[in-house]
Amino acid sequence: MHLIIDGYNLIRQCPDLSRLDQQDLQSGRDALIDRLRAYKRHRPHRITVVFDGIGDPYLQRNRDRIGGITIIYSHAGETADQVISRIVAGDGPEAVVVSSDRAVMTDAQRRGAAAIPAPEFAGRLEMAVAMDPNAESPPPSDGWTPTTKKRGPHRRRSKKQRREQRRIRKL
Repeated sequence: MHLIIDGYNLIRQCPDLSRLDQQDLQSGRDALIDRLRAYKRHRPHRITVVFDGIGDPYLQRNRDRIGGITIIYSHAGETADQVISRIVAGDGPEAVVVSSDRAVMTDAQRRGAAAIPAPEFAGRLEMAVAMDPNAESPPPSDGWTPTTKKRGPHRRRSKKQRREQRRIRKL
């Protein structure tokens, strides 16, 4: 499966990423890539993120690879939607497009690919980040840390040892 993501569309559909994007465009992109890396650790699909490169003088490269995720910036004169359409044409039914842009989703479905709305995928992305022990996430505000690690002894004591313990407590 090849996951093709409309980068800015997904960033703006996810509230946390959207806040970062409003502060600084690069920090929004970096946060998205970090979350996708966490997602890739759980689901080893091929992932390509496409960003609009139009009008951004700081984008030197048009293609990059970070943590197994391919990042593509569109060239001057083309949009991310056109790049996504070109990639889907090559992959066909193997592709899954993540975007809330109706035109992109319709084009992907016409070419045999599946399309998933960005908010729906954002929820799956958040679940992957929450399950990833290596992901950097802010500490919870109420002091509670979610964990699946079992607390206490790893095995129950024998009946004889428990009886002894009860007797000792009575002393």
